[in-house]
Amino acid sequence: MATKNPTAAKATRRARGAPRLLMLEAARRLFAHQDYRSVTTREIADTAGVLEHLLFRQFGSKATLFNEAVVVPFLQLVDDLNARWETFEPGLESSEAVAREFLGSLYDLFVENRGLVMTLWTADALTEEELEETGIVEIDRALAVMAELGGKGFEILGIDDDSQYLAARSTVAMVAGMAAFSSTFWGGKRPRRDEIVDELVKANLHGFLHRTTSKRQTVGESRSGAQRLRGGRPS
Repeated sequence: MATKNPTAAKATRRARGAPRLLMLEAARRLFAHQDYRSVTTREIADTAGVLEHLLFRQFGSKATLFNEAVVVPFLQLVDDLNARWETFEPGLESSEAVAREFLGSLYDLFVENRGLVMTLWTADALTEEELEETGIVEIDRALAVMAELGGKGFEILGIDDDSQYLAARSTVAMVAGMAAFSSTFWGGKRPRRDEIVDELVKANLHGFLHRTTSKRQTVGESRSGAQRLRGGRPS
């Protein structure tokens, strides 16, 4: 009669905390290519090589797992940048260094988590409970921090502009789009990562530098442009 080998049984037992790490890694891998609604808990468990009920035991819900695997790293990136901002000396060179580091890190994060991009694009379809549990509502806090950073950057560069709130969101949208589009968008061959980041830095930093500094002038130009579009006279 065959006897069981207790040593072999112990060898297959995972270390404490290992299933949680496996599920986090599996979630990041799946959410890198699919949005929140498309990924199932069964799929995450199968990818992690664990039983599905362990996912609920460890995280309580798919939304909580999405929050920890995808949203938290994004928030950490923004918080780290905010904390480190003060270490840079004011000046154009430091501004470019900050822009390159931040935009590069944000691009990498979106590339690794394309599912976050797709989830943000379809966030209106989520319920209020899902928005809370997934942490998507916290993204707005991160964007507010980015707007504050944009305001500090404008002060360093001597730019008088109150649109950093919108500028922060346009920056995130641009980076997210560059990260999310497949090779088809690029004509079959995706540019190298450094080339994309370099273009993002130029588009954002120099785009801000060349803005008009007079709010009154900006409003006047906007009205003039609107009148030209209407083909009419000033009202």
